[in-house]
Amino acid sequence: MYNRTFIGEYVNLYGICIAVGILVCFLVLRFLGKKQKIDAKFMDFIEITGCIAVVFGFFTAALFQAVYEYIEGGSVPGTFDLFNSGITFLGGLIGGASIFIFIYVIRRKSLTGRIVDILSIVPCCIAVAHAFGRVGCFFAGCCNGRHPHETDVFHFLAINFPPDSQYSGLRYPTQLFEAIILFIMFGIMFYLVVKKGFIYNFPIYLASYGAWRFFIEFLRGDGRGQFVGSISPSQFWSIIMVILAIPCYLLIKYLFKKREAELALIKDA
Repeated sequence: MYNRTFIGEYVNLYGICIAVGILVCFLVLRFLGKKQKIDAKFMDFIEITGCIAVVFGFFTAALFQAVYEYIEGGSVPGTFDLFNSGITFLGGLIGGASIFIFIYVIRRKSLTGRIVDILSIVPCCIAVAHAFGRVGCFFAGCCNGRHPHETDVFHFLAINFPPDSQYSGLRYPTQLFEAIILFIMFGIMFYLVVKKGFIYNFPIYLASYGAWRFFIEFLRGDGRGQFVGSISPSQFWSIIMVILAIPCYLLIKYLFKKREAELALIKDA
């Protein structure tokens, strides 16, 4: 059955999709690193640090969700349960990116490359891993959308989930909506890097995914609580992502000019 977490007794489709997403993420990182002719030793550092970021990201994904549920407890805060609250992608992204940058800053002086060298590659890796993860959510029956009668829009997009799924009945398959958008984003950014040498994938990712995630939250049926005013935690961070797209663009432009100056000095030395 398409939204059952397990096939047989031991095969967990959600876990498989997560594992495949992570594997494809690092394969894309390696392929694009070679395509961009990034120093091999620097790529080794990026891959090892990326693994650490993924592990830490899963921890912060659970931590953020536990905090959201604790806050949502109302006048009397709910129970803080780190291990049974589920995970949230944006919490994992924030945590993973933070630890990655922290390790890079500590090791920066001894590295043979600069973070600017991979800024156009990283969004491709994040998007494709996230896309596979959302397919896993579909199989697990989590992160489902609302009943179409609750929104009175796009009825034809709803599907009927079986009674034994986490959210049964007629609902929007928001996991698949998001997976499709993420695969499209990945394809576009991958093409821009490989064919055009495009350097501004990060602001594109921040703006496009932030805007999409803000919208899709209106169709989500798994309440994650209110964070600021009437907006959900994911909508709050989505707004931040969209806002950061512009300074991110300006920062990348500055960093690339600085990097080109550094490389010119090395060449002339």
